[in-house]
Amino acid sequence: MTMLTKIGNSQGIRIPKPLIQQAHLENTNLELEVLNNGLLIKPINNIQRENWKLNIEQVLAHHKNMKDEGYLEDLLNDNDLEEYEW
Repeated sequence: MTMLTKIGNSQGIRIPKPLIQQAHLENTNLELEVLNNGLLIKPINNIQRENWKLNIEQVLAHHKNMKDEGYLEDLLNDNDLEEYEW
């Protein structure tokens, strides 16, 4: 059990280290959610974005000398519209 503690103009709680470890709250941003009868504290999982810049750079480096097989050139080419009757 813990009590609210005055911290400046706010209040806070001290969470025992074993509970922090068990709930995977160490070194992470936290999300607070108000429930009907309390407050839920949970970690925000930003794992997907941790290495996004490095991942994009690796993909771009891998495809640097490859020709884009997409349809962009076909979409931009309007030569076939010359024969179209409006």
